Amino acid sequence: MVVGAFPIAKLLYLGVRQMSKPVANRIKAGARRSEFFKNYVCLPPAQLYHWIEMRTKMRIMGFRGSTIKPLNEEAAAELGAELLGEAIIFFVGGGCMVLEYSRQAANSRRKEDELNETITGLQTQIAELALTTETLNAQLREVNRQLLSFPVPTKK
Repeated sequence: MVVGAFPIAKLLYLGVRQMSKPVANRIKAGARRSEFFKNYVCLPPAQLYHWIEMRTKMRIMGFRGSTIKPLNEEAAAELGAELLGEAIIFFVGGGCMVLEYSRQAANSRRKEDELNETITGLQTQIAELALTTETLNAQLREVNRQLLSFPVPTKK
């Protein structure tokens, strides 16, 4: 069936992931306008990112002891806003993956439980059939014993 092949949960997850991009862009725009957000949320991660990136590049090029100048405030605010937007998209995507995994695990557990119940039911039926077979075998032996106890008629 087509509905089973494309569950509504996957469609919702896709919608949430698509909506996270415009939401991240709005948050980035708000971060650029707000001084508090810019100074305490955007600038520190941007400066840290810049420092790590430049330090790594300098080490790759062989400059070990050179000092790294911090970014100017505008560039750092822009980089911080971009990092924030990417982090939001990453966390939304990761959250969707975790939810999908837990949903699939729950479905798998449910199917396994149903299979175990089916196996238990079949084992019970086999046990009942074995008992019925034993009872019928005992009755058959009794009928055979009674038949053998009758005298055989002789022809005269």
